[in-house]
Amino acid sequence: MKILYLAHRVPYPPNKGDKIRTFNEIKSLGQNHDIDLLALADDPNDLPHKKNLENYCNRVKLFGLNIWKSKIFSLIGLAIPSRPLSVSYFYNKKLQTCLDQWMTEKTYDAILCFSSPMAEYLFRCPVLKETLNPCKPLSNGSRPVLIMDFCDVDSQKWHQYAANSRFPLNLVYGVESRRLLEYEKKINRLFHHSVFVSTHEVDVFINLNKKAQNLTAIPNGVDHDYFSLDARFESVPLRETEGQKVLVFTGAMDYYANVEGVSWFCRKIFPRIRSEHPDVLFYIVGSNPGPEVKALENQQGVRVTGFVDDIRPYYRGADVCVIPLRIAAGVQNKVLEAIAMARPVVTTGKALEGIKGKPDVHVLIEDDPKHFADKVVQLLNSKEKGTVLAGNARDFILENYNWQTNITALERLLPLEPAAN
Repeated sequence: MKILYLAHRVPYPPNKGDKIRTFNEIKSLGQNHDIDLLALADDPNDLPHKKNLENYCNRVKLFGLNIWKSKIFSLIGLAIPSRPLSVSYFYNKKLQTCLDQWMTEKTYDAILCFSSPMAEYLFRCPVLKETLNPCKPLSNGSRPVLIMDFCDVDSQKWHQYAANSRFPLNLVYGVESRRLLEYEKKINRLFHHSVFVSTHEVDVFINLNKKAQNLTAIPNGVDHDYFSLDARFESVPLRETEGQKVLVFTGAMDYYANVEGVSWFCRKIFPRIRSEHPDVLFYIVGSNPGPEVKALENQQGVRVTGFVDDIRPYYRGADVCVIPLRIAAGVQNKVLEAIAMARPVVTTGKALEGIKGKPDVHVLIEDDPKHFADKVVQLLNSKEKGTVLAGNARDFILENYNWQTNITALERLLPLEPAAN
């Protein structure tokens, strides 16, 4: 089966949410199918990873994305009615030219887009004009089959941003939320299949789009062998004194939801925990921490690591993993990874919406700052309780979040027979 895969970020290294999902889709599909990959690189350091991706793909073409130019194009896009800022941000003429050329060279059985802005390249492709005719009924017998992996309902993420931001950003985010929702509806209408990361996200989309069709939930997985206490990796000394307790949060620290979450935790929750455990340390582990995150180190007991080569020693060294996200969508990989490493987790309800774990059986859930702190203290005071919680959770993850098993649901969306050459 010949598949064209479009990704809004280079799917390697798989060290953050969207890249983890895209890499595992490509890795799994590449075992049985011929994949050509087009992707954007918003980080120049990702461009050399083309060689890594060629291990899984037939052809790979990566295009650098100038962040400042993209932001300017997004602002200019505000003047274009109905166009989402995200579409302007992620549009690259060189990628479009390459896609148009590849579409004339090969007959693809399926085109898989990851993230809604990548649909724009198909909407502008001359070869696909007939396929994307809104007056022509969709048929799985047509070529190629178009699959959109929305992952999350991104329009609702922008809605959350608007609700948690001040003027004028709240207005900009509100406009993006409304425009992107209409764009998501258009994609759902013109593509053969729409994929989401959880049944919760499917329900959210149906609630927003009563005419939604052909929806499939395909959960994320986790590499159980890599994220395991039995795996071999170098230890990192986290404790500065003997017997000291350690809390850990992991995530890309240039991502708004993560920044807001750790800032809220440091303001409202961590001081309450320190009143019970004065020497407890809180590690914020993740790439690209900005000034707001770095400033949190001025608070006693807070440590900001920046990028780390291997995140597993921080999971293993944690007495408790905390996930204080008030803005979240889809599946939080940081929850899956912490649980796979058999760490007790305290999280907000938002961060667990896409995962079917049970409160007080697999994780502890709390949204109130005082009660969140109380539950962390409970686990710090009772190692036995944390061990039982983490053991239940790891068994649950092993059974329900396996990449190879979950990606078979994606394969079932492909056409039954390859196109004739």
